[in-house]
Amino acid sequence: MYTYIVQRTQIYLSDLDAKALDRMARRTGRTRSQLIREAIEATYIDAPTPEAMEAALIQTAGAWRRGKGSATGAAWVEQRRRGRLARLHGA
Repeated sequence: MYTYIVQRTQIYLSDLDAKALDRMARRTGRTRSQLIREAIEATYIDAPTPEAMEAALIQTAGAWRRGKGSATGAAWVEQRRRGRLARLHGA
C-alpha cells in the first residue's frame, strides 16, 4: 500500500537492466518498482540537511505527550471519529 500519491509510468529496459533488477529483487525481496523508486530517490532527490531534520524534530517534539487529563492515543482517535466511522465502531 502506498502512503503517498504515485504516478504510473512505463519504461523500457534492456535485457541486462531487467536481469540486474530481477537479481536484486530476488536477493532483497523487493519488487522492480521498489528498486527503481529507491534508485531515483538516491540519485535525483536531495536528502534533507541535518539542520532541516533537527528543526522538524524540534517542531514536533512532544506532539503526543499526555498532559493532565489527556486521553490515550486510542481514546483521542475515538473522540474525533465522526459520522459513519463512529457508528461502525460503537461510539
